Amino acid sequence: MKKFICGAAAFALAATAALAQSAAPEGSVFINTQTPNEYLAKDHLIGVKVKGPDGKIIGDIEDLIITDGNTVVGIVMGTGGFLGMAEKKIGVQLSALKFDDAAGALSVTLPEATKDALDAAPAYERAQPKKSLWDRAKEKAIELKDKTSATTSDAVEKAKPALEEAKQKAAEAYEKAKEAATPAYEKAKEAVGGAVDAAKEAAQPDPAPAPETPAPAPATP
Repeated sequence: MKKFICGAAAFALAATAALAQSAAPEGSVFINTQTPNEYLAKDHLIGVKVKGPDGKIIGDIEDLIITDGNTVVGIVMGTGGFLGMAEKKIGVQLSALKFDDAAGALSVTLPEATKDALDAAPAYERAQPKKSLWDRAKEKAIELKDKTSATTSDAVEKAKPALEEAKQKAAEAYEKAKEAATPAYEKAKEAVGGAVDAAKEAAQPDPAPAPETPAPAPATP
């Protein structure tokens, strides 16, 4: 019976996970697809090579400068150095960049980026220090904790109706099995009782024979 209950519960959980769908909030909250006039920063900005006026690569875009109103005003470009070493970070106004999209390939140019201009450009200064590895590890730990907690709670809530149904079906099956087994149990009980009675009778010793009564002596004249 325990195997039946566990099997029913496992089936219910699997069915619930396969069929459950979360209703999305109504209104303009989520974006389903990218439109032709939209682009993703990782595809067209982050990591894109920037060319100078002579067409040679002078650096790559490493980050975006965004206002508190969520407007992109510039980029942070890494220039100079070798394989990322001794590289200088400079900030560039977004309006100073020239974007060309030819056959789906984006080309970014900084027309004013002569060698003298790049050498004279001040290094970009952050207002806040860059996050340390320890800070990133703590954020990741909190993220994993929140995701695990939310996923577990959601799964438990979704599984409750199915578990209750499985529990009820298991109880009904148990009652039916009990009803079906009752007549056989009673017959077996009667058979065992009869066998016990017969054994008791067979085990009783035979009664001892009654003593013989002597014949009366003849009367004397």
